[in-house]
Amino acid sequence: MNLRTALLPALLLGLIGGGDAMGQGKPQPAAPGASPGPQAGFPPLPTTKPPALPPGPQAGVPGKPGAPQPGAGTGRMVSSGTGFVVAPGRALTNHHVIDDCRAVRVRVPGGADLPARVIASDRDRDLALVEVPAEAGPPLPFRRDVNVRRGEGVVTYGFPLAGLLSSGPTLTTGEISALAGLADNQRQYQISAPVQPGNSGGPLLDMSGQVVGVIVSKLNAQRIAQRTGDIPQNVNFAVKGTEALAFLRANGVNPTLAEQPARSAAEVGEIAHPSTLFMRCMG
Repeated sequence: MNLRTALLPALLLGLIGGGDAMGQGKPQPAAPGASPGPQAGFPPLPTTKPPALPPGPQAGVPGKPGAPQPGAGTGRMVSSGTGFVVAPGRALTNHHVIDDCRAVRVRVPGGADLPARVIASDRDRDLALVEVPAEAGPPLPFRRDVNVRRGEGVVTYGFPLAGLLSSGPTLTTGEISALAGLADNQRQYQISAPVQPGNSGGPLLDMSGQVVGVIVSKLNAQRIAQRTGDIPQNVNFAVKGTEALAFLRANGVNPTLAEQPARSAAEVGEIAHPSTLFMRCMG
């Protein structure tokens, strides 16, 4: 199986101008005389589109840093994801959230829509460092102890399915399922916390409210079912915190490290909230 088609980045695509928001295929009718089964190639993406976001705050402001330049694009949001503040004026997200964007905008918890600028990105790790205004929020601490274990409780915080679900952030809980990702990718964790398009780039937090990873993708259940005949349950992935720390340090950012007491999931969400950003890719 092509590993790229087995993964669904948790980026929300196609809210404006069409596209497949879930990134999953719809089976094509079999040709006369053809034998159905998992040997068939992957089907095309469906043609249905999710509702567009209302006009207004999603448009960039020409002339401001990070906004579309006149004639450089439509100035409309073409995809969205999540990011979080890791140092004063610096936020972390996925490479695929900002890839090929003409500009990047962030919405902070207070509701302000602010310009952002990509400083560095790493396609292999699928991470990107973004410059944001100082008022974007306080930095989230990373976990000092890198010994993450299978079965540890984790929390995700982000903006899945923007325009379809709540306009505010969503919290989900789960566990570390495996210490490697798809095809034994040692840069990632497998997690059971539910992840949807739009969660890309959001923080994966332990039960003390410390960052242990960055949400990156989910297994494409429909395509796996077409190949195997079985639907996988809650198979999602996050870039390991150690990879995120290495990327940030290589780009001159030294995040805060902490070792804090255990908290409830609600308390972890309250820690993440002021630091988590709604990221918009402008076309």
